[in-house]
Amino acid sequence: MILLCKQKTLKRIDGISRDDYIDTVLEKEIKEFEKHLQYELAVSPHTLRNYMSDINKLHVFLKPTPKIKTWADVTPLTLRSYLGTLYAHNTKSSIARKLSALKHFFQYLSKEKIIEKDVSELISMTKQEKKLPQILEVDEIFHLLETPDLSTHSGKRDRAILELLYATGIRVSELVGIHSPDFEWQEHHLKVRGKGRKERIVPFGEKAKQALKAYEECRPFFYKKKENPKAFFLNQHGGRLTARSVARFIDKYILLCGSTKKISPHTLRHSFATHLLSAGANLRDIQELLGHQSLSTTQKYTQVSIAQLMEVYDKSHPKA
Repeated sequence: MILLCKQKTLKRIDGISRDDYIDTVLEKEIKEFEKHLQYELAVSPHTLRNYMSDINKLHVFLKPTPKIKTWADVTPLTLRSYLGTLYAHNTKSSIARKLSALKHFFQYLSKEKIIEKDVSELISMTKQEKKLPQILEVDEIFHLLETPDLSTHSGKRDRAILELLYATGIRVSELVGIHSPDFEWQEHHLKVRGKGRKERIVPFGEKAKQALKAYEECRPFFYKKKENPKAFFLNQHGGRLTARSVARFIDKYILLCGSTKKISPHTLRHSFATHLLSAGANLRDIQELLGHQSLSTTQKYTQVSIAQLMEVYDKSHPKA
């Protein structure tokens, strides 16, 4: 009985159980970091969800470890042990993303003086294979754009979305965030809110404008007798269309096209950039249109163009 009482006492710190203490101390900083991401860095909901999921998984891993009472008790060896548990069920790219989330978290803890030293600095990122972005050829794009049934309201909406994604190269998260007043119809341009809520202006062509106007005419059908919603692209219930819904109907149209390629809304963005570059557009201009902070992010499209050039050379040159 005495031994059991001792063990029970050891599991309590200043009147608080060890599990409660960990939840109080460790979770407090996790919640503060979540606010930092959401309100100070203004990351996208997708990034926020992934980062918090990765950090909470580390928290679950730490719970059974008696020596870890605060984040200052975490060592590089602790992080390596946690990352070692991931290799059985995760790809290298997935592990790299999780490590990136942890690095951002420990950088934040260090900056806020919650820990003396950023222990994640000693953990190196795994080298990733650089994959060329999947793109559609121009003919494939045209076929995809013509797939929606324009005799229906949803078909006109979907055609407008496909046309706009390819005409501007905007992200699907930017597309679903568009408000009706964001369009300058006479000037053929649009205001979009990108990562970190940064606004930029992107142009669109006459074909996209025609599709958008056709959808705008039937747009009241989606909200019927309700008040005109601020969101431009609406679902069947009059609410804002989600990125997941856009991905689903693109999957549907790809199947209708008979394509075997694995396509996502981002494929239209990749295709937009690659086709512009192939037609002679300046890389800096493409960077501006895409809303990339770094030119190195945009430079991956030069690799796509080189790969296409080599393919043409191999098929066409008599001495290839």
